[in-house]
Amino acid sequence: MSSWQTLLLRVGDKCPEYGGAVDYKEHIETCYGVLWREFEHSKDEISELLLQCAEQLPHKIPFYGVLVGMINLEDEDFGKNIVDDLHCKLQEALSSENCDKIRTLMRFLTVLMCSKVILPSSVIEVFETLLSSAATIIDEDAGNPSWQPCADFYITCILSCLPWGGTELIEQVPDEFDRVIVGIQSYLSIRKHSQDTSFIVFEADEDKSAKEKDFVEDLWDHIQILSTNGWKVDSVPRPHLSFEEQLVSGKSYNLSPISCPKQSTSSSRSTISRERENYEAKLKYPQRLRRLHIFPSNKIEKMQPIDRFIVEEYLLDVLLYFNGCRKECASYMASLPVPFRYEYLMAETIFSQIMFLPQPPFKPIYYALVIIDLCKALPGAFPAVVAGAVRSLFNRIGDLDMECRTRLILWFSHHLSNFQYFWPWEEWAHVKDLPIWAPQRVFVQEVLEREVRLSYWDKIKQSIENAPELEELLPPKSVSSFKYNSEEDHGYTLSKEFREMVRGRKTAREITSWVEENIIQIHGSKFAIEVVIQTLLDIGSKSFTHLITVLERYGQVIAKLCTDQNMQVLLIDEVSSYWKNNTQMTAIAIDRMMGYRIISNLAIVSWVFSLSNIEQFHVSDRPWEILRNAINKTYNRIADLRKEIQTLKKSVLLAEDVAVKALKEFEAAETRLEVVDGQPVQAEKPGRLKRLKGYAEKAKDDEIAVREALEAKDALLARALEENKSLFVSLYKSFANVLTERLPPVSADGAFPKLRDEEDIDSMAIDLEESSTMEMDHDNRRKDDRNGEKVTHRYSLKEQDQWCLCTLGYVKAFSRQYATEVWPHLETLEAEVFGGDIHPLFRKAVFSGLCRSTTEM
Repeated sequence: MSSWQTLLLRVGDKCPEYGGAVDYKEHIETCYGVLWREFEHSKDEISELLLQCAEQLPHKIPFYGVLVGMINLEDEDFGKNIVDDLHCKLQEALSSENCDKIRTLMRFLTVLMCSKVILPSSVIEVFETLLSSAATIIDEDAGNPSWQPCADFYITCILSCLPWGGTELIEQVPDEFDRVIVGIQSYLSIRKHSQDTSFIVFEADEDKSAKEKDFVEDLWDHIQILSTNGWKVDSVPRPHLSFEEQLVSGKSYNLSPISCPKQSTSSSRSTISRERENYEAKLKYPQRLRRLHIFPSNKIEKMQPIDRFIVEEYLLDVLLYFNGCRKECASYMASLPVPFRYEYLMAETIFSQIMFLPQPPFKPIYYALVIIDLCKALPGAFPAVVAGAVRSLFNRIGDLDMECRTRLILWFSHHLSNFQYFWPWEEWAHVKDLPIWAPQRVFVQEVLEREVRLSYWDKIKQSIENAPELEELLPPKSVSSFKYNSEEDHGYTLSKEFREMVRGRKTAREITSWVEENIIQIHGSKFAIEVVIQTLLDIGSKSFTHLITVLERYGQVIAKLCTDQNMQVLLIDEVSSYWKNNTQMTAIAIDRMMGYRIISNLAIVSWVFSLSNIEQFHVSDRPWEILRNAINKTYNRIADLRKEIQTLKKSVLLAEDVAVKALKEFEAAETRLEVVDGQPVQAEKPGRLKRLKGYAEKAKDDEIAVREALEAKDALLARALEENKSLFVSLYKSFANVLTERLPPVSADGAFPKLRDEEDIDSMAIDLEESSTMEMDHDNRRKDDRNGEKVTHRYSLKEQDQWCLCTLGYVKAFSRQYATEVWPHLETLEAEVFGGDIHPLFRKAVFSGLCRSTTEM
């Protein structure tokens, strides 16, 4: 990388390239000097990299805006080309509905206006275009209110530009700017308040969301406060002010008009169709951040509300554009161009992304690695902040969405594995005295179980030596439970003989015949499944590879025994029995068996909702993990088929094109004539004609083969979608059955039963202001010394209520996670499951997960 490229990338950073200084004016002057020396030879490369930096390092856009302005003073064509390229990129982003690019390019547009490269009137025109489109979208007659998320996004883009250019706009085009503000006020007065209960992380906040301001309303309030304060923003660098005397003499350009894509207009469609369209709009134009507010107000850094918003934007931008480059990501996150500390805000933002619903923007492991690198980059500050966040979340764990709870468990266990599993477990030792269904106890239990997966039992036991009480929550050390260890065990001889046949490399057919003659005919199919599965699992218990080898080699034997769903449920029972002390191997074995189509997803659903598993719903993640794996595998099969079909469709078009060209070439050669001795004869040689004919026939055969492959994949997809529908019907029926039996009845006046009182919610809260160590609050059943006094910790929720809360939480989580697959089958589900006398709390959980309106309930 040449020096000018390095300087351009590192401008504004505290780095060796700029002598370790953070003087923005000096950085820009140095960078501009080097760029101008290289300008004659690398004009196009400089233009391209500047635009790329503005897009992918948006927290440094003010510096790049000034550099464009400085070069524009010397070469007006350069500035004009930048503006034209920016227009093309912005229009392309709008047409392709690329939210991140639209937002970033809008910010760059505003900054270029501050650097006198773009006319303020052009910026106003862009704002008014977005504003007009937003107003049209939510119009009942001319637009489609289902797409309000798109309209809200356009308004958010306008508002989020103002901290970067509000001062200049109000100075240079005050009347036009006021017109935009009035337009935004008018839009806010007619839009509907956004209430996404499906995406709320803390269940207790669900009722508050209707009263609290949504993201757009909140940002509007921040902008109004900013306007009152004279548009002074600490978190936005304004380097153009240092070069204002020079930049003012530069030529400013008009930005060509842009257009927003038109959304389909509303019509007399069914309620389900409109709600589905609104759900799709929320996915296409997602709210970028949902704040968690983990820390109390006395812990979070003091800053203006708009500064909080801007720093959050910076952090999210860095996470977005450095996905895959974790060390660079952590480095930029730790050194944002702001004059105040923001470690607590940074932790809140990262955790908000880990728990972002319905899905985090990136894989959770990315955020986990960034947190690890930030702890190493800021060893004196960030580890303590992360620990405080964990303690705060732990104290609200009973109120946490079930999917978010699982994510927190997975992240925390992985995080500890990178720091020698060190944690002050004595702070949580009291959970051992809580009921087995208490969320805090279950959380600690699941974290320890996940840690054992990542390490080994003795290591994890050693890590909790300061809290020996927690050893009771460790999973059992023994890993397998083979039924035939002793000659006294019924089936020992058959198992031994079967093992010898496997070791003797007998074929699957030979073993199947032996099982039929020696076990099934004498002892029955159920006993045969027990002997075969127990023995094969024992043979494959040494490692994951051994297990896969056994299943690949003798899967046919198992499949012959388990020809129907009831037998497959017995098979899963045996797997669970053998690995009863090892949840990980149980999940892996069942997942692989489903992969080899030995067992079906319906059999797994049936097994998960068997009585023994139902009783674990609120005390263990074991049945839920197996159910998640089954639904994920079904979903992945469909996703893979869809990708293959898209590829084949492209191949069909390509094969068609090749076949047509080959046929045309052959026909042209065949009809080409020449005159010999006054008579027309064929011009092409017979050998070439034969070759061209062969090419044409082969191309046609290839086209037919690709079409047949596409038809086969289409048939497989249709079958998979039918299986998927059956899966969700079975899943929701199972949920409905178990919940109907256990949920409290609806009162005579139609009021929903309350599973958790306000006191229960308050008892899970923590007063973080009292203690820097963030100890547990007084309502949990634990006795420790605090200033010489005994503190009692308890969990007052009854087991039945906790079971209902957990199960309803998973109903909502599954509905939300697989909503895109559930929506196409919603009419069938309405008819077969959700109609009639279904319990309203169950219906509410499903509707909430699918982002359906629950107002009529």
